[in-house]
Amino acid sequence: MGTVFSFDIHDPVTQQVGRALTDAVLWLHEVDAVFSTYRADSTINRLAHGETTLEQCPEMVAEVLALCDVAARDTDGFFTATAGGRLDPSGVVTGWAVEHASSMLYEAGARNTYIDAGGDLQLRGEASPGVAWRVGVAHPIYRDQLIAVVHGQDLAVATSGSAERSGHIIDPRTGLPASELLSATVAGPNLTRADVFATAAFAMGDLARSWIASQDGYELLAVTADGETWRSAGFPA
Repeated sequence: MGTVFSFDIHDPVTQQVGRALTDAVLWLHEVDAVFSTYRADSTINRLAHGETTLEQCPEMVAEVLALCDVAARDTDGFFTATAGGRLDPSGVVTGWAVEHASSMLYEAGARNTYIDAGGDLQLRGEASPGVAWRVGVAHPIYRDQLIAVVHGQDLAVATSGSAERSGHIIDPRTGLPASELLSATVAGPNLTRADVFATAAFAMGDLARSWIASQDGYELLAVTADGETWRSAGFPA
C-alpha cells in the first residue's frame, strides 16, 4: 500500500496473541495484493483496466467499494475513489485494513495495542494502566516540530496533507490539487472514517470548519496554506 505498518502490543504476547499478530500481517499482505495501485497485477488495477469484473473479484473488493460510496456521500463528494478518473480506493483501504487487523489482535486477548500505517493510527485501550495514549502531530513543513499532542483511549488518528506527497488530493470543485490547507488531522473512534474524513477535509479547505461539526465523534486539526493552525472545539489535544 505504499507505506510502512508497525505494531505495538502493550499486553503479554501469549501464544494466541502471537498467532493473531502473524495472521494480521498476512492479512495486510493479502489486502495489498488485492488493492495496491503500485502493483500492475493487483486485483484493483486489473478491475480498473477491464481485465476482470467485480463479480470475479474477492468479496472484499465489493465491500471496500461500498464503503467508498458511503464515504463520498458523507463528505458531499469531497472524498472520491476515482480522483483523476482512475479507480483508487486507497483512501478507504488503509484504515479499513488496519481496523480489521486491530480487531484480530483484540479478539486474541491483546486489549492495549496500536497499529501505525504510515502515520495513521488505530489505538485500543491505553498506553499503560490509567495512562492514555499520546500521539504527536508533526508540523507539515517543520517535521521536527509538533503542532499538537492527541491524547485519549480507544481512538484513531489520521493525517492527510502535502508533507509526504504533494498534489495527490484533488479538489472536486476545480479538478486541481487541493491547496487551501497544508495538513488535516482527524481524531475519532475508527480509522476508516478518520482517514476518509482527513482526506475530505484537506480537499475542502476552509469549508471543513463547518462540515466537521456535523460528524459526531470526529474532530479536526488543520494547518492552512499561510501557516495558521485551527481546530474544532472537541479536538482531543
